Amino acid sequence: MIELRDVTVRYGSTVAVDNVSLDLPTGKIYGLLGRNGSGKTSLLSVLASYRRPSAGTVRFDGADAFENPAVMRQTCFIRDTIDANDSDRTRAVLRFAGWMRPGWDADYAARLTDLFELDPRKRISALSRGQRSALGVVLGLAARAPLTILDETYLGMDAVARGNFYRELLADYLAHPRTVILSTHLIEEVADLFERVVILDRGRVLLHEETDELRGRGITVTGPVAAVDAFAGGRTVLGEQSLGGVRAVTLDWRPEPADVARGEAAGLTFGPVGIQDLFVHLTSPSQRLEAVR
Repeated sequence: MIELRDVTVRYGSTVAVDNVSLDLPTGKIYGLLGRNGSGKTSLLSVLASYRRPSAGTVRFDGADAFENPAVMRQTCFIRDTIDANDSDRTRAVLRFAGWMRPGWDADYAARLTDLFELDPRKRISALSRGQRSALGVVLGLAARAPLTILDETYLGMDAVARGNFYRELLADYLAHPRTVILSTHLIEEVADLFERVVILDRGRVLLHEETDELRGRGITVTGPVAAVDAFAGGRTVLGEQSLGGVRAVTLDWRPEPADVARGEAAGLTFGPVGIQDLFVHLTSPSQRLEAVR
């Protein structure tokens, strides 16, 4: 179990992470979602023991994480930049990772290097953005660390390379279970990998749910304005659109079959809300204003 209790991260007068408490059972793939500036990277830096929290504690199986060699050795934090000198060659970076990571699989790293068409002889400075992202993916997957954190690592990769990454991540996770935390803006593309989703908004946890529960959380109701308004009365409306006499509203609600039958009898149609759409609705400025009111 990874436990965060009242974790706060400050940069001067700026509060990046605000009193976050989370229990993260190990052996799952987590999606960490949030808008730019929501505090994702700061929270991940604390989880990876890269930074001491300004307040609060982070524990792995009851042990304090910060400056704990036993915990840090089992943690792999891959950011959107490679933690290496520009003059280093790719093969040297991989070799160093093998020295540092107890679970490093050199054969798997070599296979991934071929898959992503990385030249081991190239210096980091000569790699394109996509190639640097691919190198980060190789470092993250081949380490097979019990806690693997990938913070927007693969954004520089093209669609084909990202597809290869998703397949490799899922296959290797099933063969070698561990805890994986993915921070991403490509929600729709990667959502099927998530077992749990954590949404941060302005440094606070807005939501932490099992993915299957989250997928059933929202519903879109479409139909004549009067019928939609009557059906949605008293429900939390995440968003709405109107065109002529037709209205579509997105509700934060799990209706019962009887509710759906009643709505269909009134001429309404129902549709699911994807994780990305739900994220957009929950973190939109209009929702923040409603919360203030």
